[in-house]
Formats: sequence, C-alpha cells, structure tokens
Amino acid sequence: MHQDTSKPLRYLFIDFNSYFASVEQQVRPHLRGRPVAVAPLMSDSTCAIAASYEAKAFGIRTGTSIRDAKRMCQDLVIVPARHEVYVEYHHKLLEEIDRHIPVHKVWSVDEMACKLDKTERTPDAARDLAHRIKRGIAERVGECLQSSIGVAPSSLLAKICTDLQKPDGLVILRDTDLPGQLLNLKLRDLPGIGERMEQRLTKAGVTSVGKLWNLAPKQARAIWGSVGGERFWYSLHGFDVPDLATNKSVIGHSRVLDPQSRRPREARLVARTLAMKAAYRLRHYGLAAGGFFLAGDKWESGWASQARFSPTQDSFELLKWLDALWPGLVRSAGRNPQFRHVQIGLFNLVEM
Repeated sequence: MHQDTSKPLRYLFIDFNSYFASVEQQVRPHLRGRPVAVAPLMSDSTCAIAASYEAKAFGIRTGTSIRDAKRMCQDLVIVPARHEVYVEYHHKLLEEIDRHIPVHKVWSVDEMACKLDKTERTPDAARDLAHRIKRGIAERVGECLQSSIGVAPSSLLAKICTDLQKPDGLVILRDTDLPGQLLNLKLRDLPGIGERMEQRLTKAGVTSVGKLWNLAPKQARAIWGSVGGERFWYSLHGFDVPDLATNKSVIGHSRVLDPQSRRPREARLVARTLAMKAAYRLRHYGLAAGGFFLAGDKWESGWASQARFSPTQDSFELLKWLDALWPGLVRSAGRNPQFRHVQIGLFNLVEM
C-alpha cells in the first residue's frame, strides 16, 4: 500500500516589520514616511534598537550606533524607546490575531506562531487567512503595523518564510518546494545558526544550505554535539518537532556600575540593558526562559530575588519581570541607595 509521506501546512508565523519604529509611526503620524531610529537613550553613544524602512534605505540597522546613523542620514529622527507602548500594541495585535486564529506561541514582542487547523491547510485557505489577519490589523490596530507572514509545514520553516519577503510579505512554502526555495539562503539566514554554529558546520564541510539539507539526522546531531542538531534537521525538513528541555541552564549578564550609574534610576536602566542583551541571546540560541533572576549589591550587603513564569523569549515580557522585582532591590538598599553591581539571569530554559 502506498503511504502518503507529504507534510501538510501546519504553521502560520507572523513577524511585524520594523516593529518599534512602526509603532512610533502609528502613534505619531508626523513620523510617517520619515527615517526613524528608536534608541534606548537619547545619546550618541547608544545604538539603534529599531529602524524604520525609510531609515533602512540609508543602511541603518538594529545595532547601528546613533552617532553613525546621524552621519548616514542627516534627516534621521531619533526616538527614545517607550517599552510600555510597544507592549500595549503587542497585546492589541494578539487580540486581533485571535479574532482569526488562536496564537499558539509568542516568540517575542513582534513574532508569534499559530497552528493551522485542517480546514486552513491548503495554500488557498492559508493565503485567505493571512490576508484577513493583515486586513484586520490595518483596520483595527493600525495601518503602519505591517507584517510578513510565513506558512509552512514546520514552525522553523514558517519563520524562515517571513524573511523571504519584506516588508508586508506573504510566503507559503509547501513540502514540494523543498529544498529548492531554501538553496539561495546563507547558513546564517537560518534561525538558530549564529557565528559559532556556522564555524562548526564549516569545519564539518557544511558550507551551504544545500549541504546542510543533505546531511543525515545523526550527522547533524554530531555537528551540533546534541540532540538539538537532529531536531533542527527534522524541523528544516518540515516535520513538526515538539518542545524539548535544554541542557543550557542559565543565560545571564552582570555589570559593575560606574559612579554615574549607581542611583536606582540609572542602575535600573543598566539592568534593563542587560535584560535586553540576555533576551537577544535567548532568541539567538532558539530558547525560551521560564524564570528571571535579579541581584544587586552595595559595598556591605546584597539582595537577590527571582520569578518563575510560562516560558517566553519576549524581551518586554522579561522586562516586565525585571520591573516587578526592582522595587524589592531598591527597598533593600535603605535610604539614599546606591548600587555597586547589578546582575540578571534567565533560567528554566527550554528549546523553542
């Protein structure tokens, strides 16, 4: 008897384009059509954490120093980050998406995955669903909040699809399109493959997506040095791979504070920067955290606390837990508090 080995379309992945900058353009109409960079602080020594597509046309990207960005575009508008506004719009977007399909997993403040039911798994049905979501967001949340939507048999492939067409993209990848539609990508274009993993792959003779595709699952496991390589292989080939606990135990950052950063307000900004860096590493490794640890000390004493929650890799969900723990740190320091050192950590890590 012939066995059907085809893999249906299972996932719809949504990635909001230039999210922070798009929210600013939605909230402030005078910014629409103008090059905008969002920065954590109004200082030339900081870096852009988001850039509008008008700014990207000048080569400005996330991570570009504000000093360089101003040289690249004299008309650039620098906007201080307003995390509470981005979180507010994040929830508005989730509410609108839920009108059309349940959100299966929130990957970050601007990325989420949905599982298609059996009636939505044909290309035509999935395309119609994606257009309804885009139209609903434009009409009920904001016309500036464009998204790229990917539809594919696995969550990994659907996420890859969102990078194939920006802005305002829609890409549907069927198993019959594999691996052809992936072969023009670079290894670093694939989620979860950073500089160190690319070096490992190159050392093993895997220098292209085509060569990665042609590995056996056990070969991928050997290169990764863990079951994560095998899981990645199956996801890349369109299999639906469930979440798995990771061996990595914690991702953390700490900093000794200079005299100008020791007061609670300034120390909190440093802690938020550390949390954003840890969240970036979390997504880079393809992980989610189920716990947040905060510690700080003066010269003679210290304080630490933690919170546990459903696993997330959303930067602003993690910042919410930092904000919840911070008052306890300040109270522990007594009158006229000044801190010598702050530390944050993400734990209870699982693979996404």
